[in-house]
Amino acid sequence: MNSTLQVLHRTGQWCPARRIDDVVAYDLPILPKWQIPGHPTVDRCYLLLGQGIQLIKTVTFDGPLKGWWYVDVVELEEVDAGLIVHDLYVDFLVPPGAERYHVLDLDELGDALSQGRITAAQCAAALSNTQAFIERHLRGDEKGSIDPPRQFPPDGVLALQRLPSFFGD
Repeated sequence: MNSTLQVLHRTGQWCPARRIDDVVAYDLPILPKWQIPGHPTVDRCYLLLGQGIQLIKTVTFDGPLKGWWYVDVVELEEVDAGLIVHDLYVDFLVPPGAERYHVLDLDELGDALSQGRITAAQCAAALSNTQAFIERHLRGDEKGSIDPPRQFPPDGVLALQRLPSFFGD
C-alpha cells in the first residue's frame, strides 16, 4: 500500500509523506539555523508504525557523524490532517553497519516524567519501545535476533529511501 498523507514534525511544520505498509516517510525542510552550506536542505524521516520509532539519516551530520542515523522514540497521534509526532525523549545514534549504537537522553526522559511533561504510561511505552527497537534492529549476533539479524535500517525504510522528493507532488 502506497498512500499520501502529511506529518506534523515537532518544529511545527506539516510535511508531505508517503506510506508503504507499516513505514511512513516524510520530507522535512531543515530550519535555516541547522542548515550546512553546500548540504541538502531537506531530511527524509521514517516512522516505524506500531514501533514508536522515527529514523533520520540527517544531512546535517558532518565529520565523524556523517552517514549515521538519528533515531527518536516517539508517540504518534492520528488526526484528520495526518500524523502528529510527539518526541518521547529517548534517542539513539546508529553508525553505518549498526555494529554499535549509542542511547541518548534517558535523563531527559526522567526529567520529563518527574516534571509532569509526560505520563507514567508514556514513559513506560518509551522504555518498552526502546528495548524492542534494540532487540528487533540492533541486537548483535551473539544474542540471536528475533528478526533477520541486524535488520537496520528496516526493509520498509529502504523502499521509501528510493522515492523522489515528496515536494511538488
